[in-house]
Amino acid sequence: MRVASGRTGNGRGRAVAPSAMTGSTGRRPEERSAAGPAVERLPLPAGAALSLAAGLYGGVARLADGVSAPSASAAQHGPLMVLGFLGTLISLERAVALRSRWAYLAPALAACGGLLAFTGVGEPSGRLALTAAAAWLVAIHLVPARRRPGWDTALQVGGSLAWYAGGMLWLTGRPPADLVPWFAAFLVLTIAGERLEPARIAFTGRLATGGLAVCGAVVLAGAAVSAWTGGAGWRITGIGMLATAGWLARYDIVRRTVRSTGLPRYTAVCLLAGYAWLAAAGALWAVHGRPEWSFAYDAALHALFIGFVISMVFGHAPVILPAVLRIRLPYHPVLYPPLVLLHAGLAVRVAGDAVGDTAARTAGGVLGGAAIVLFAGCTVAAARLTRPAAARRTGGDEEGTP
Repeated sequence: MRVASGRTGNGRGRAVAPSAMTGSTGRRPEERSAAGPAVERLPLPAGAALSLAAGLYGGVARLADGVSAPSASAAQHGPLMVLGFLGTLISLERAVALRSRWAYLAPALAACGGLLAFTGVGEPSGRLALTAAAAWLVAIHLVPARRRPGWDTALQVGGSLAWYAGGMLWLTGRPPADLVPWFAAFLVLTIAGERLEPARIAFTGRLATGGLAVCGAVVLAGAAVSAWTGGAGWRITGIGMLATAGWLARYDIVRRTVRSTGLPRYTAVCLLAGYAWLAAAGALWAVHGRPEWSFAYDAALHALFIGFVISMVFGHAPVILPAVLRIRLPYHPVLYPPLVLLHAGLAVRVAGDAVGDTAARTAGGVLGGAAIVLFAGCTVAAARLTRPAAARRTGGDEEGTP
């Protein structure tokens, strides 16, 4: 999941695969081979999808009475969503961008680790595979960091290091609940680094660019402190998250693109809504530290991982999936209903957490899961709804379009 590079689409909001941007004649044979046809990559996103399905089902089982799930699925709900699903997507996108076969080991390890964590087979093999995926992702991020040093690549390296550090602590027997700040740092720094590049190109000066690096450093410092003092670590991480949300809301180019139309507006709406939830999560963490009350803990985690992170997934799926899978996925307004349902469900969940209403929390959680499933269906519908129009524009059937 390359969460927002300004180079992945053209000015009309249509997705452009990496090979379409660079052309095929100027690439070395090994680069063309490394990019590979889409069919070679299908097992990796399929593994991510299985981790997502298992994580969602385990999450619903934790909320709703009468819904049974394998014990591993429920116990590993968080790692399945954050590492098995999102870790696979992020590392797969980076491998596609790097166009080197060795890079695909990271998403392969993450996908396998998610499946092993779900089944509970050969424990701790799942944790080991997920941690190894993080180490491989660090190596992937170091390649562009050496070619083009900057705060954006440094933030992404820091994010992958946070995943690796959290994984190493997990291997020592620390429970996933103790590692939340590390996994939060992984996602927040990765997304911040991706958003910094288009912001810098557009209008951000050096001082403001360094400001986001400072925000990321605070998030990472909070994660490190949490290894010894949970409450203080969560508070420092929350302060860094709140500052990161403020920076993104101030400098991200989505402040401009939200006034446009089509895919740029849709992506901007997703991102701005996500930044609001990142700020809410940061405020909760900064005030409460590591919440001891289960309802506050639930609100703090899901404001970040659902409100912020899944909004990023929704906003960039029409750009990332075509680049990764080499499939046509044009924008269509049918993508808005899942977005509305996602945030409405999360608002119900957090409101239920605020008043200690178990029924409201459960209803909000089920609505959030339904929104993710609905989004998957709507992406397929968007492709089908736009196919006849695309065929008319090209003067032939869809199979003849590149």
